[in-house]
Amino acid sequence: MSSQQKQRRQMSSIGNSLFTMTALLLAMSSNTHAFVGPATMSNNNVRGGVPSSLVVSFSTTTDKDDNAQQLLDKAAQLRAEIAAMEGKTVDQVNEEAQQKKQDEQDRLKQQEQENAVRMAERQAESSNTKGDQGRSFVQLPNTVDDMIRQASRAVERAYKDGKTRQTVRFHLVPFEEEDKEGLKYQNSNNYNVLEENQWPGGAKQMYREAGKPMTSALLREVRITPKTTTTTSSSDCDGEEEPAAPQQQWTAPKIVQQDIWDFDGSALHTAEASAGASGDIQALVFANTDVKYIRDIDEISNAMGPDRLFLLVNPFWRNLDSWSLNLLAPNAKAKAQKVIFDVDDNGVGGYDETYINMIFQVRGEKCIAIKAYPYDWQIFAMREDDYYPNSEYAIRLGSCKSEPTSSLVTAFLNERPEFKETKTMRQFKKL
Repeated sequence: MSSQQKQRRQMSSIGNSLFTMTALLLAMSSNTHAFVGPATMSNNNVRGGVPSSLVVSFSTTTDKDDNAQQLLDKAAQLRAEIAAMEGKTVDQVNEEAQQKKQDEQDRLKQQEQENAVRMAERQAESSNTKGDQGRSFVQLPNTVDDMIRQASRAVERAYKDGKTRQTVRFHLVPFEEEDKEGLKYQNSNNYNVLEENQWPGGAKQMYREAGKPMTSALLREVRITPKTTTTTSSSDCDGEEEPAAPQQQWTAPKIVQQDIWDFDGSALHTAEASAGASGDIQALVFANTDVKYIRDIDEISNAMGPDRLFLLVNPFWRNLDSWSLNLLAPNAKAKAQKVIFDVDDNGVGGYDETYINMIFQVRGEKCIAIKAYPYDWQIFAMREDDYYPNSEYAIRLGSCKSEPTSSLVTAFLNERPEFKETKTMRQFKKL
């Protein structure tokens, strides 16, 4: 046997001895009445156990302090031997032992924290599948039909809560109605609802291929019960409002489309309810920051009254700051504030965004954010499939109360193991 092997065995035996003495000290300190018997050994050498010179036996607690001191002295002697073998000082050996102990404690603590985070995520995922408000889980639509149905349910819930002025923002994809009567509709061009489109034809193409058919499909899908109906008696020319009778059977409304300005794709869609004018719904499509649309919105809202539903579909503004200084219309921002963003004394206005489906890029990843009233924003990211080329699947990243920012989505992506590497690095590995 080489001298190096002998030295390695001797160091291992010394380490075992330290371990045994440490266990004895812990047992003595944890229970004043503990009895620790002598270590069992097969022979008197260091092979297979503790050297006989290091075996300590005690039967009562009266000599506990003496035995503990003997163990400490032996441990110090062993540390000195280890230091001599490794060419280090005793202090260095003690520091290394303390550092290893601290590293192990840190590792266990970090593991506990990671386990707690995973448990919280699993609980959040579980709670997101039931209940309502911000805790409810909103599914990612796969087809245009799914998106329209999802939007219609959000509009219905908001209307039931008294919101008669709403904003809906679709992710626009080519979409065509199947038949002339409009009773059926489908994505006849088989476009993926998650695809991003460039729209080289501008607003006219967007309205013709997406805005127009999607708005009409939405109005056909929305099913609401009007709050009031207006009737006029022969003895009184003024109409009086009476509670609307509940509809026994829902019938698809008649859709009337009226272009406003052809060059910007704006139009007004009206769903004429079969139950009467009190159930009519109107939607203004592709309104922009021109002062004309502020006047149009004000006139339509007044004509609809406080109880009928009026929608803005994909308006070309994000918020009030979209109205910059305009020398030709210096008061446009103030008018927009009053007509669109403020709520009047009758509770009409505000045009809350009750449904939004938007796709954007963060860190090179395609992300989707969905807002469906009354739930929180739900954020997803698309990940390419490692086994099926040209295929991808959605991963839910999380949720938030307000519109997600790039920094928030980046933080969500960094937390997911599927996105630890950038998309470019993942693609490079496949080459």
